[in-house]
Amino acid sequence: MRLDDIPLFSMLKGRLGYLNERQRLVSENVANADTPGYVPRDLKAYSFSAALAKETGGASLAGAGEGGLAMTQAGHMTTESRPMRNSPVLSRDSETTLDGNAVVLEEQMVKMAESRMAYDAAIGFYQKSMNMLRMAARAPGR
Repeated sequence: MRLDDIPLFSMLKGRLGYLNERQRLVSENVANADTPGYVPRDLKAYSFSAALAKETGGASLAGAGEGGLAMTQAGHMTTESRPMRNSPVLSRDSETTLDGNAVVLEEQMVKMAESRMAYDAAIGFYQKSMNMLRMAARAPGR
């Protein structure tokens, strides 16, 4: 059994990948702070409701109409895990300089700090989960 087979670790892997990509884009924005005409980019934040609407064709869980999910019993719902693709979006910052550069370093530093805090939280959660798995795998009394 691989760690990716456990949904928690699969989600953590996706979250860490998202945060890594976001940090890379913010770094690119900072590196291009003096490039004329540069428009900063960022990753679109994950939205559960948007993902649900995409998967169900806009139908809700309540209605089992066309394209909707029909839940006959709670235990029968399946989850098909597909890798999430992170796609950069152009970020609308509050200022643009005369040369067309829209990078605001203060905003980029805030985004960088947010990404770092979320990354640290995900790593901490990963470590705690690994410790629980190790404890469960140990022989009793050891």
